[in-house]
Amino acid sequence: MGWVKSVELKPGEGKIQPTQFTAFVKVFEPKTGTPIVQIDTYGSDERKIPGKQSQTLQFGRESAFQLFQILKDTYEF
Repeated sequence: MGWVKSVELKPGEGKIQPTQFTAFVKVFEPKTGTPIVQIDTYGSDERKIPGKQSQTLQFGRESAFQLFQILKDTYEF
């Protein structure tokens, strides 16, 4: 769980992960006034404790924009 400070494109190979799950996204505005995008994952239905949250990622404006740029360039949005 954590605050994503920055997002950088790293060259290299990868592999498709066999586990599939749904990510839940919420947007909230803390007292600082800057909206935060939060992505929570709860893992697959086959995990040891179903329904248990496994990861939380929080994005501020800068890291969200960095991720957006990578997605835009990759998928030609």
